[in-house]
Amino acid sequence: MITTDLSPGSPCWLDLGAPDVRSAAAFYGAVLGWEFESMGEAEDFEGGMFKKDGKTVAGLGRLTEEGARSAWMIYFTVTDADATTQAVERAGGTVRVAPRDLGDWGRMAQYSDPLGGQFAVWQPGKNAGFELADETGSLSWTELYTSDAAAAKEFYGSVFGWQYSDMELPGGGGAYTIITPEGLPEERMQGGLMELPKENLALAGGQPYWHPVFNVDDCDAAVEKVTGNGGSVQMGPDDAEGVGRLAVCLDPANADFVVLKPATPS
Repeated sequence: MITTDLSPGSPCWLDLGAPDVRSAAAFYGAVLGWEFESMGEAEDFEGGMFKKDGKTVAGLGRLTEEGARSAWMIYFTVTDADATTQAVERAGGTVRVAPRDLGDWGRMAQYSDPLGGQFAVWQPGKNAGFELADETGSLSWTELYTSDAAAAKEFYGSVFGWQYSDMELPGGGGAYTIITPEGLPEERMQGGLMELPKENLALAGGQPYWHPVFNVDDCDAAVEKVTGNGGSVQMGPDDAEGVGRLAVCLDPANADFVVLKPATPS
């Protein structure tokens, strides 16, 4: 359960780097009902916010990093971005963007874990993060695919103090690790991580990657909107017991995300 109280170590923001901002805005508008609000007046200004029902849910900007793939970047709340940077380096991670202030909004930094999985942190100022979560058309879960689950748990545990619990996947598919912020009950679980062979991580060249899960009212209808607007489906739609109906999707620029119709509580 992701909330907007944004406790330390919990997801608080996400943004998409896209090669064509206007195309990406149109795609997610069609699939998730988002409205794009540009942060500049000029025609060539390529950055802004996605909103759902008037509340900010994510950011969008033009992909500028040489050789980078289009992907969603997930940010986690921290109380001190500089201290987090030191923790990342001690644990064997890499600093991609050193801590920097974004006006009086807050302070951000971006990293790679020791196996190459990219993530970011946000130290709140005037802006704490997204304004809508765990509702239709908003972030409801985060997920890391990695080639070494044990190493990932050690790294992120040392950086964020995350708590873990493992559940066996059906059909002998291995374990899925549930992530809960430090000091919070398991009902506040915010995401998971799963070990996959490197050949199954081809989307990121064999490196680990995080992706977002968005709530939808109807998974099959959402998938039709994905494929009808230039996207594709990697897996599903499938039913997952106790979770809901989900599909792993790619947008037209191959940024990955999941759409989920949550299971009705029994």
